[in-house]
Amino acid sequence: MIRFDKLWETMKAKNISTYQLREQCGIDSKTIRRLRANENMETKTLDKLCAILDCRLEEIAEFTKE
Repeated sequence: MIRFDKLWETMKAKNISTYQLREQCGIDSKTIRRLRANENMETKTLDKLCAILDCRLEEIAEFTKE
């Protein structure tokens, strides 16, 4: 299972809110809801998040065995 717990930690460390993701970066609220629920995410969205946060994929997502 891919988990996005690290995303919230990275956002906090970089002082970026979900409001900023929505309003300034074009990430819609449905996508944020899906991230919170650890649901499937398109790689282009992950790419966009890494670009916005200036980070690597490992800093926003991690694989764990269910």
